[in-house]
Amino acid sequence: MTAVVTEALFKEDVYLREASACVVAHTAEGGIVLDQTIFYPTGGGQPGDSGSLAWDGRTLEIATSVKGEGEQIVLVPAAPVALPEVGVKLVQYLDWERRHRHMRVHTALHLLSVVLPLPVTGGQIGADKGRLDFMMPELPDDRYAVEAALNELVDLDLPVSEMWITEDELDTRPELVKTMTVRPPRGRGPIRLVQIGEGAARVDLQPCGGTHVARTSEIGALKLGKIENKGKQNRRVNMHLI
Repeated sequence: MTAVVTEALFKEDVYLREASACVVAHTAEGGIVLDQTIFYPTGGGQPGDSGSLAWDGRTLEIATSVKGEGEQIVLVPAAPVALPEVGVKLVQYLDWERRHRHMRVHTALHLLSVVLPLPVTGGQIGADKGRLDFMMPELPDDRYAVEAALNELVDLDLPVSEMWITEDELDTRPELVKTMTVRPPRGRGPIRLVQIGEGAARVDLQPCGGTHVARTSEIGALKLGKIENKGKQNRRVNMHLI
């Protein structure tokens, strides 16, 4: 397949729910590559977006989105059906409710890493819950205090924004990288940092390529789930949207 680049519209506006596009390629596995897309591809523990495409009175359901070759984003149909031909102009519609829940959970997990300032060994984002695995030799003394602190940060209505840093600058600030298993991509230019709060009220700053809400109050109430033993010093902390 000819190497093409998909413009990631979600990087410019994470709240886009629909957008026009042109089909530029098909993959051997039956996926579709558009010239630009609002669909976030699976990565960083966050599931790929789902939704639909519409053209010439026809509709195609999209089950998920994944990263393709280079800078391609591949949309995966929900069923093996005839695809819109290369060159066709269409409209893409995001399953917004599902994406927005991913945004809420993802941002909440950043806050969880603030409340539990420990090295992160893994994580997963879902539409109703998420989890982080921590290097945590001992369980928290008071799980309800952790939950309360998490919701206090949500209620502060802190702004969530982004900034960019060079690889060299990141090398001088290793404390920004909280995850032990997933490292920021190298060789692609500046690295995106997600910031929660501003100035003296900033509570978190870390590399992340996922989608997040604009303010912490948008997350809504949170409930701490099970804290599971995943090894001698590893604990899995589950968190749920209410």
